[in-house]
Amino acid sequence: MIDLNCDLGEGFPDDAALMPLISSANIACGYHAGDQDTMHRTIALALEHRVAIGAHPGFADKANFGRLPMDLSPQQVYQLILEQLILIATIAKEEGGILNHVKPHGALYNRAAQSPEWAQTIAKAVYDFDANLILFGLSGSHSIRAAKHVGLSTANEVFADRSYQANGTLTPRHQVGALIQDTHLCIAQVTQMIEQGSVTTITGQNIPLQADTICLHGDGMHAISFAQAIRHALEAKKIVIQAPRPNKD
Repeated sequence: MIDLNCDLGEGFPDDAALMPLISSANIACGYHAGDQDTMHRTIALALEHRVAIGAHPGFADKANFGRLPMDLSPQQVYQLILEQLILIATIAKEEGGILNHVKPHGALYNRAAQSPEWAQTIAKAVYDFDANLILFGLSGSHSIRAAKHVGLSTANEVFADRSYQANGTLTPRHQVGALIQDTHLCIAQVTQMIEQGSVTTITGQNIPLQADTICLHGDGMHAISFAQAIRHALEAKKIVIQAPRPNKD
């Protein structure tokens, strides 16, 4: 079983086409992209297609789409996450749905993956808001470790449309080769990550990782064709596509 997630509600045109192809939607909470109207529409679309609803909180920086780092105190990070969870959870309730997971966006996601302090602060904010939420984080990163430490369920996230560095992080977007543009390469990477538990880095090394959920970016130029191809490849291998659910002991 594997989850197929996508970042949606960010103002790009393919949300309606992508939603039937995925199992989890990470919906922008209005800070890096989107607004309350977008959240209402995207959540309604997710409910229509029985797709798990996730919060996709980011830095309050629409000008840079939340992709530039910001220096914030732990209390500011905590408040940043909490405000966005409150907002999207309220809208989800109004639409008749509930949140299933949280996946930080962009530079916030990367900072949490690499910084124990940021990871701990974000995990605590999520746990304090709702201990039943699942935290999506870069596979094997500080995000996953911190979430487990506070008692959250986790989903190790891998990427279908991004290349990897030797240390397991994603290749920065400004570097050549950061984005995977070829469908065959995309499917080969996804298959390797699921079946072999590894990924071939941009420098040709194979490194181990755990794949619980596969991310496809909704703003990618190949988003729809990649989603269709991934779904077809997984179904051909009899791999069930299903959203993760929290572990309730």
